[in-house]
Amino acid sequence: MHVDQRLQLLGRAVKQAQYRQHRALDGALAAVGTTLAQWDALRAIARTPGASARELAPATFQTEQAFGTLVGRMVAQGLVERRPDRGRRLAHHLTPEGERTLAAGHRVADTVLAECFAPLGEEERGVLLGLLERLNGGEA
Repeated sequence: MHVDQRLQLLGRAVKQAQYRQHRALDGALAAVGTTLAQWDALRAIARTPGASARELAPATFQTEQAFGTLVGRMVAQGLVERRPDRGRRLAHHLTPEGERTLAAGHRVADTVLAECFAPLGEEERGVLLGLLERLNGGEA
C-alpha cells in the first residue's frame, strides 16, 4: 500500500470514529431534550459567557449564520438569552434552564464517551489525545 492510501485510510478512520461518536451522542442527548449541536452551543456559551455569535460560531464548528439560527431556536426554548452589548453586538448567556440542560448533557456525554473510548486503555487515550491536539495546533 502506498503512502497516500495509508493517509486516506487514516483520514477515513478519524472521520468514522467522529461519526460514530456524534451519532451516539446525538441519540443519547435526545433523552435529556437536546441535540448535539445545541449542547455544543451551550458548552461554548458557558465557557465564554457574554460572547458574540461571531466569537461562538467557530467554537461550535458552524458559520455565524448557522449559529445564529441555532441560538434563535434555543432562545425560543428558554435555554439562552441574548443581551444587547456594544453597538449591534448581542451577548449570549445561559438561562437557568440552559444550565440544567448543559449539566444533563455532561452526564450523558460522560457515559457515551466512556463507551466510545472503552476499547482504549487510559494510557492509549492519553496518547490519542496528545496526537490529536498536536494535529489541531494545540487544541482538541
